[in-house]
Amino acid sequence: MNYFFDLNFVDWLLLLIYFVFVLGIGWTLKRYMKDANAFLEAGRSLPAWVTGLAFISTNLGALEVMGMTGSGAKYGMLTTHFYWIGAIPAMIFLALFMMPFYYGSKARSVPEFLKMRFDEKTRGLNAILFAVMTILASGISMYALAILTESVLGWNFHVSLVASAVIVLAYTYMGGLSSAIYNEVLQFFIIVIGLLPLVILSLTDLGGWSGLEEQLAPIVTEKGYAADTWTTTWKYTADAKSNPLGVEWYGIGVGLGFVLSFGYWCTNFLIVQRAMAAESKLAARNTPLIGAIPKMFIPFLIIIPGIAALALMNMPEKGFALPLNAANQPNYDYTIIMLLKQYYPAGLLGLGITALLASFMSGMAGNVSAFNTVWTYDIYQSYIRPVSGDKKADDKHYLKVGKMATIFGVIASIAAAYIAGLFGNIMDFLQTIFSMINAPLFAVIFLGMFWKRSTGHAAFTGLLLGFLFALLHHGLTAPEGATTLVKGGWLGVVHTYPVEMAQSFWTAIIACFVSAFTTIVISYSTKQLKSEKELVGLVYSLTPRETEEDTTWYNKPTNLAMLVGLILVMLSVIFW
Repeated sequence: MNYFFDLNFVDWLLLLIYFVFVLGIGWTLKRYMKDANAFLEAGRSLPAWVTGLAFISTNLGALEVMGMTGSGAKYGMLTTHFYWIGAIPAMIFLALFMMPFYYGSKARSVPEFLKMRFDEKTRGLNAILFAVMTILASGISMYALAILTESVLGWNFHVSLVASAVIVLAYTYMGGLSSAIYNEVLQFFIIVIGLLPLVILSLTDLGGWSGLEEQLAPIVTEKGYAADTWTTTWKYTADAKSNPLGVEWYGIGVGLGFVLSFGYWCTNFLIVQRAMAAESKLAARNTPLIGAIPKMFIPFLIIIPGIAALALMNMPEKGFALPLNAANQPNYDYTIIMLLKQYYPAGLLGLGITALLASFMSGMAGNVSAFNTVWTYDIYQSYIRPVSGDKKADDKHYLKVGKMATIFGVIASIAAAYIAGLFGNIMDFLQTIFSMINAPLFAVIFLGMFWKRSTGHAAFTGLLLGFLFALLHHGLTAPEGATTLVKGGWLGVVHTYPVEMAQSFWTAIIACFVSAFTTIVISYSTKQLKSEKELVGLVYSLTPRETEEDTTWYNKPTNLAMLVGLILVMLSVIFW
């Protein structure tokens, strides 16, 4: 079905201005990319407010905009768990306890931190798994962007993939990590400005929040749930069958609130890299806390329009519909696109489309910039061409390798985009990837930072077995109605989950538990090869505590953390 948008001159002008700014940032920063440190690490010179907004914006890609809007229609306000319980506690923990080790160790990446704390083989395994994850995640963003350009411009899907790849490649290749981060800040403001009218227009059309609840009640009860299930968060999580996520409160708390959340926000180098680019350790610690404040309010920008879409789909007089997928079910990936077409007139439509383009490119560039750093430092420099000793020659060589890795990462992402198209809901696909890779990694890094007895052999084995058990669980289970082996069951189905999200939660729990249990058991049976002196700055109990006495009150991480925690509690109570 063709959903071509009728863009006028103003719409095209807004898009053109955006592309000029995006490429202009890369061109402006090109002259500063004189060595690998500048290209891959941004020289550790950026202020906290820049890294804080980039910290959130790099996550504000396809997962948040297309995926979360679609999940809003599919799961309702329960989707906010991915923002509140599924992000904020982990961001606070990262800022207060983990960032001092990441930044203070001078590690250039999370895999390199693993080498410092454990050994080379643990670093190598994580580097390979992370490289694969970033390519898949970047491919998801490219898939989402191709759907958008196909719908908006009427372009062929394949042409759209290549076009989006070329633009991201251009500014990332020219300006490196700095270009990606500054573009992410620009894209954050464009996303907010471009999507805020959609919230206002959709709610107004339905009679405000009370009108939305009234329209949803018969739809939700017909699905077999309580009338207000789509507008609450914790109220119906006592029983998995009483909420659309198909997960009980403890599954949400452990699977999402602890394993997936801490695994993503505390160990995913794509995210941590933004804080590591900050100008000081204090700025690095404040980065996730600054980002946490807008993070808590993004659900109102993205999820609420998705919930409104569910009501609109069941109001024939509104003329709103989503295209159907192969299973003859609504394709929720198109929710945000069809809402824009429903409400945005000419001119405003260009702003909304620009916001979507900004979010997708943010996700793509973030993953590509993380991939080229890990490939260059943790794979190429470690195993293919080590440092020669000639600093000038090495810097020039690794800068070239980083740029070549950028090109390869974009090309590989195109292939990954076609895999994403098989999954149905890109949000579910991303959570599957994160549950397999980030969940066991968090167990290993957490034990490494807070238990000095954990050993390199144990960490490697725990990371590997956690990943393999996650694959095994995915291969033996499947969500109801699964039509492709990408969703699981490729070894045979021994258990069926109500939805993909429940499957991902339990995959993450199993992976984290296996990884932690293995690491603990093997640590007691193997020798710690690093002395306590070598572990200073890497292990909490061996590292002197830092004071905040000379820091202004509003810059103190503990004060910012308390403010963020208070807002989180208030929002959770209001939408209980």
